[in-house]
Amino acid sequence: MIFARHAIPVLALVLSLSMPADAQEVADMAPREGWAVARAQVGADALAEAVRTAVAEEGLAVVTQAGPTGAAAARGIDIPENRVIGVFNNDVAVRVLRLSTAAMIEAPMRLYITGNADGTASLSYKLPSAVLAPYRDEGGAALADIGQELDATFARIADAALDR
Repeated sequence: MIFARHAIPVLALVLSLSMPADAQEVADMAPREGWAVARAQVGADALAEAVRTAVAEEGLAVVTQAGPTGAAAARGIDIPENRVIGVFNNDVAVRVLRLSTAAMIEAPMRLYITGNADGTASLSYKLPSAVLAPYRDEGGAALADIGQELDATFARIADAALDR
């Protein structure tokens, strides 16, 4: 009976220890179509602060922040920093909604910070034009224009955050 009570936790521990060492390591995001990826010279916390500052300077607001790192640490699991910062503003939301109600599922648009093995972090995001692309049939050229505007805004946010 004692074995049965402890078998599942012991099995879970053995399986987690047998995972490859790099299974929980976040490497630099590989280039992907429709994404922008850049490596910072600072760690994840400093990069997140720089992103939040740059977002505000561009007239957007941070509306969500989430990441599994803290919750994993509370469970005794050490993983590199992962943080998703969702940004948007009401002006853009109203403009998008006038063109495509369905496209608002993509708000807020996200910036992704990943910790690197050397203590630096990377900043990645899907290009807003790529995020909005599936809705062009109903939003037309005006929605594509918003996507392009947001591409430029996100590029400025990334440049400013990486330069801090």
